[in-house]
Amino acid sequence: MFTDEAALEERLATPSPALVADLGRLEGDLLVLGAGGKMGPSLCRLARRALDAAGRTYLTVHAVSRWSDPAAAQQLEDAGVRTVPFDLMDPAADLKELPDAENLVFMVGAKFGSADAPSHAWVVNAALPDRVARRWPDARIAAFSTGNVYPQVPVSSGGCTEDDPVGPVGEYAMSCLGRERIFSHAALTRGTRVAAIRLNYAVDLRYGVLADIASAVRASEPVDVTTGHANVVWQGYANEVALRSLLHTSAPEPFTLNLTGPETASVRRLAHWFGEEFGKDPVIAGEEAPTALLSDASSCHALFGYPDVTLRTLVEWQADWLRRGLPLSGKPTKFQVRDGRF
Repeated sequence: MFTDEAALEERLATPSPALVADLGRLEGDLLVLGAGGKMGPSLCRLARRALDAAGRTYLTVHAVSRWSDPAAAQQLEDAGVRTVPFDLMDPAADLKELPDAENLVFMVGAKFGSADAPSHAWVVNAALPDRVARRWPDARIAAFSTGNVYPQVPVSSGGCTEDDPVGPVGEYAMSCLGRERIFSHAALTRGTRVAAIRLNYAVDLRYGVLADIASAVRASEPVDVTTGHANVVWQGYANEVALRSLLHTSAPEPFTLNLTGPETASVRRLAHWFGEEFGKDPVIAGEEAPTALLSDASSCHALFGYPDVTLRTLVEWQADWLRRGLPLSGKPTKFQVRDGRF
C-alpha cells in the first residue's frame, strides 16, 4: 500500500533485475519524447535508475516536453534526468535543436478531443512521427501505440494477437495506426530499427480503468457494463517493457508487441470486488455486449515475463488509494467508448 504519491513514484521507479541487465547492454543516450505525460516521468526515473544500477552512469536520459510545470521538471532533474523544454508541435520548432541519441522512446499522442478535432489527432499521431523518424533515422525507436488499432472482438476469443488484422474504429484509432505505418515506412526505407508497443490499459492508481470503476462504486454511481471486459496492466511493468523493447527493435519489419495484463477482466466482477472493498453494493447499469476491445499479450509475457503486480493486488491498492483520499489525475480512460469517438 502507498501512503502518498512519493511512495507510488518510488515503486514505479524501482527497476527489476531483468531491466537492469537489459539496459546494461544498451549503448548510447536515451531520448524520451513526450516525457511530461501520465507515464513519461516514471519511465524516465525508471530508466535512470536502471542505467545507474547497470553501471551506465555516463549515459544521459533526456526528457523532452513543454514542461509547463517547473516543479515536475525539477523533480526529474533531482532524479538525475536531463529535462529539455521543447514544444514538439510548434511549427517553427526545429528538431535538430534536440539532442542526438541512439535510443528513443516516443510517447507523444493525442486522444481526447480527437472526434471533434480529427486533423489535430492526425498531425500529432501521424505527421509528427514522420518528422521524428527523419530526424533520428539511425536510432532504436520504441513507439507507444495502442490496442485501439484492433477491432472489437468476441469476449470468448481471448483478444487479438499481433498477427491478427487491424481494424481501427474512429479517427483516434486510425491516426494511431497511421503512426505505426509511418514508423514502419522508416524501418523499410531507411533501416530505422522500430518497436511498436500496442498498450491497453496502463494503471498507476491516479488514473486508469480501475480508478474509473472504483471511483464510481465508492460514489454509488452507476457502472455501465455494456463494455463488459477490458485489459489492464500495472504501469511499472508497461514502462519496463517499453524500455526493454529497445533491444528488440528491428528493420525492415518493425517489432510489434501487445502490452497488457494476462486477464480478460470482467467490469462487473471488478465493480463487485470494489464493492467488497468499500462495503457497498455496486450500482450496475446495462448488459454486457458480446464484443470488446481486447488484446492477447501472451507474446509479451513469454518474452518479458508476467506483470509483477496481479490484478487483485491492483484492485486492493486502488481501493486503499481512494480511502486515503490520495489524488487522481481527473482524466478518465473512457474505456467504455465503443464507437471510437473520444
